Amino acid sequence: MKIAPALNESISQYHGFTVSPYPANPRLQVITLEKNTLDRFIDLSANWGLQALEYKPFLRYAVADALDKACDYQLGKFLVATMENRDTGAFLLQADEQAQAAYEDTDEQRDFFVKLSTAVSHLIGIPNFDAMYGKYYARFTVKNEDSSDSYLRQAHRRMELHNDGTYVNERTDFVLMMKMDEKNMEMGDSLLLHVDEWQDLERFYHHPMAKQNIVWGAPPSKNVGYTIEHPVFFEEDSNGKPHMLFIDQFAQPQNMQQGLYLHQMSESLENDTNCFNVRVKVGAMLVVQNHCWLHGRDKFVAHAGLKRELLRQRGHFTR
Repeated sequence: MKIAPALNESISQYHGFTVSPYPANPRLQVITLEKNTLDRFIDLSANWGLQALEYKPFLRYAVADALDKACDYQLGKFLVATMENRDTGAFLLQADEQAQAAYEDTDEQRDFFVKLSTAVSHLIGIPNFDAMYGKYYARFTVKNEDSSDSYLRQAHRRMELHNDGTYVNERTDFVLMMKMDEKNMEMGDSLLLHVDEWQDLERFYHHPMAKQNIVWGAPPSKNVGYTIEHPVFFEEDSNGKPHMLFIDQFAQPQNMQQGLYLHQMSESLENDTNCFNVRVKVGAMLVVQNHCWLHGRDKFVAHAGLKRELLRQRGHFTR
């Protein structure tokens, strides 16, 4: 049976879910779970609360198996095949309209979203410890006013395109970003650019600075008390194509050549016309192969009651 669809394919039906290409870029696979699938997952995982998942890591795999079982074990194979394929390497997982309409603005509903994201992350790999939140996942809120020390929570500016995991020792193969709740929101879409579609890739990949070590560090809110060194183009995949680790906020260039290389790279990425917007619904999650995709966020329209709660899991592949 075919597991991963071709880039130009239309809707494909699987047991408990459908797959279609995202209209703005067919690399992004849109996975829509049926309400019956989510109801079955709720039944199969009913005995495991969020605290149990936090205290007992092996239960996270039981939850992942429950979601896969609800899809007749087709979902896990599709997710892995999608993430392993450089031509795709990303999916937007959401509920169908019937399930979406049943979502409620409650703590219990948001706890379920954590459980669902845990199932998805453990079907493709293992989340790393997130020092910012102190768990295997992080939850944080974007509001109209903010005084934090990074762009993560700042609503009124664009968060530039970047890769996650630039300043930590752990390998960060994937990033999962889930919308838990939002109120009074306008704009603020996710932004995506595939490395292979970056129009200036060859210019920067073959630059003399491309393989030179850069120092990377993080502000106090990240709770990471060290710096590391690695190049922007830190490795190639099995086909010899580049993997990236870049973020403008946390690079610490040590000389003029490094500083100008990083500045010019950031300018190029931000002006690339192949970058596209993705609107993520409450309860949906965007998952990307971190070294093949750059991601960011558009700015929000100011509103006194603006609020968006997000969940993040970052981890590594195990296959």
